[in-house]
Order: sequence, then structure tokens, then C-alpha cells
Amino acid sequence: MSGPLKGLRVADFSQLVQGPSATQLLGDMGADIVKIEPRAGEWSRGWSIGDTFINGESLSYLAFNRAKRSITLDLKAEEGKEIARRIIKSSDVLIENFRPGVMDRLGLGYEALSAKQPELIYCASSGWGQDGPYEARPGQDLLAQSIAGVLMLNGTADDPPVPVGIGLADLTAGLHIVIAVLMALYERSRSGKGQRLDVNLLNSMLHQTTQELTLYMNTLREPQRSAAGIGHPYVGAPMGVYKTKDGYISIAMMPVGKIGELVGVSGFEGNDSRNVTANRDDVKRKLEKGFAQKTTSELMDIFMKADIWAAPVNTFPEVERDPQVVHNEILVEFEHPTAGKFRTVGPPIEFSRTPGEIRRPPMLGEHNDEILSELGYSAKEIAHFRDAKVV
Repeated sequence: MSGPLKGLRVADFSQLVQGPSATQLLGDMGADIVKIEPRAGEWSRGWSIGDTFINGESLSYLAFNRAKRSITLDLKAEEGKEIARRIIKSSDVLIENFRPGVMDRLGLGYEALSAKQPELIYCASSGWGQDGPYEARPGQDLLAQSIAGVLMLNGTADDPPVPVGIGLADLTAGLHIVIAVLMALYERSRSGKGQRLDVNLLNSMLHQTTQELTLYMNTLREPQRSAAGIGHPYVGAPMGVYKTKDGYISIAMMPVGKIGELVGVSGFEGNDSRNVTANRDDVKRKLEKGFAQKTTSELMDIFMKADIWAAPVNTFPEVERDPQVVHNEILVEFEHPTAGKFRTVGPPIEFSRTPGEIRRPPMLGEHNDEILSELGYSAKEIAHFRDAKVV
């Protein structure tokens, strides 16, 4: 392993997306991620986005579990708990996203562990927080988007509430886990002490709405979605997505008069406003007529020469071919024992001196013997664990 986090070990009890996306990023950057899974495998081994399995392997699992080692444990068995404790004892960081109280009931909660391992950094990620009125509720991405008000910010005025089309709460919480862990590691380098960290989907989504929610709390102006498709409920024309002859193009906050001039629509001469709010839907609909007369490529040429904030609205095939995407080398591939050649999105961070590397996701329990040997168990003991179905 290489990367800036080489030498860091993480005991990863997490499942689904929020935890695994965090530990994958830590693993890409060189950390040794020991993924502790139930004997049947973590939840996403049996569920996949689009119900897509490649030679029996869940695409969702493969997408978020790169750069890890897998050990299977029955955490209800006392021997399984003892193996888990050894893994934790050899680790710098523990990450889990069980419902509140699960790790405590297993005897693997922060209070029990930190009493013997005060340097441990323990990060718990949940749906709503570790306590409160929603403590016992199931927490999930769409549910967090809903509670945080995000669904009321998307779509047009006549649409029902519209979810964001990616797991925004999960992925944001994953980044917050990484940030929290790195902050705690820095603090530990000075104090020598670990601590408990808590991240949850709801707070992560509310953090994403900082600007919009702050506007409401200080003015009591509720967001009003545009009927014509302005790109933000609190922003005016010309911002939004426009249909062209052969596709779509997006425009950000630009002088409406300049946009009218460039697309050949009169009536906005001398109007330098970048945020026409009073009649924003009418303004956008008038501008749309000019956009419809040219192709996306023609408009991009015009806009780039005039230094206009514009971009084509890419389909996924176009994303893959986009020159900047190709240049950034963010799309990667690796060989998997059963899925074969697997293509995915790589780490978003670059390091000049200590770059990370792409390592495939583990097969279920692939590293049982390796990890148990590292923990000091003999070949005879490992054989016993297998016979007793502890691993």
C-alpha cells in the first residue's frame, strides 16, 4: 500500500454507502481497511442499484468497497467478539453505522473500548443522531433529504417534491466521516488521546442547505420553485437549463442583456442584471427561443468566446467522453476475480509525493486467515473458528 495514510489501520464495521464510501477513500489513500462483515456478507452484497449484479457480484458493493480486506465474523458469538476486539486493539480508528445502541449491546461501544484503548478514534455514523425523538427510526438517504427540506428545492413549480438523483446524504456524510477522522488524528498527534466522533445523514444534509436555510431563517421567505426551470428556487433569470437544437445547455448567473444579445433575442438591451427575480419565468421563456435555434456546440463556442458561465448538460456517455473528465483521469478500472474488468470512479484527491493506488474490493472473507494470523491466532485456532462458524 502507498499513499499519505500508509500505516493507518481502520476497523470498518460499516455497511451500505455512508460508511463504506468513507473507508474506501481512506483506503485509496493508503490506510489498511479491515472490513468486518457478517458471515453472509454486508447488506450491499445482496442489493445493488439498478438490481445490477456482474457475475454474481453486486455493483453497489464493488463501487464502494475498493482498497479493503474482508474478514467474516459472527459478532453474536463470544469468540467472534473477541476477534473483533483484537482487530480494534490493533487499529487506530473504528468506523460503524449501526443503529444507535447496537455496538453497546455487543460490548463494542465507545465507553467499553476506550476504557482499555484511550487512544482509539471511534466514529459512529447514523441516520438521525445517537439520541433524540428519531433515535429508533430507520435512517436512509431519501428520508434524510426529505426531513432536511431538500426535496422542496428541486424541480419546477408544478412538480411534486423531487429527490436529488444521487445518494447525496450518504455521500456527504461519508465525506464528513473522513474529515472528522482526519481532524481527530491531527488532534491525537498532539494529545495522544482518542475520542468519539458522531456523524449523521440529517446533519450532513442540513449542512448542504446552509445558504438556503439561512435565507429562510433570516427573512421567512420560503423557496419558490420556478415554473420555467430556473436553476435555483431563490435565484432569478437567466440561470437555468435551456433546450438547444440537439440537447441542453446550462447558464449560470450572467447579465441577462448579454445572454439575449448572444442568442439573438431582443428586448433585454442594457439590462445588466444577473438575477432577474420579478418576472424570471417570462424572461427565461423568451430567452429559450434563441437557444432553440442553435446546437449545443454552436452555443458553447459563442459563450466561451464571450466568457459566459455555460456548460453542456451531459448524458452519461457524454460524461465519459468529456475532455476534462478524460484529462483528470478520475475514471479508473481494475480486474476483479469474478466481475472481471470493472470500471468505476476513482479517488478525487491527488498527492504529489504520496499518491494513493487503486486496489479492488475483497471477496467475502477473502482475508480471514491473513487477518487472524496477524492478530496472533495459530493455524489450529483459525481452523477451529472456521469449523465453529465463527468466521
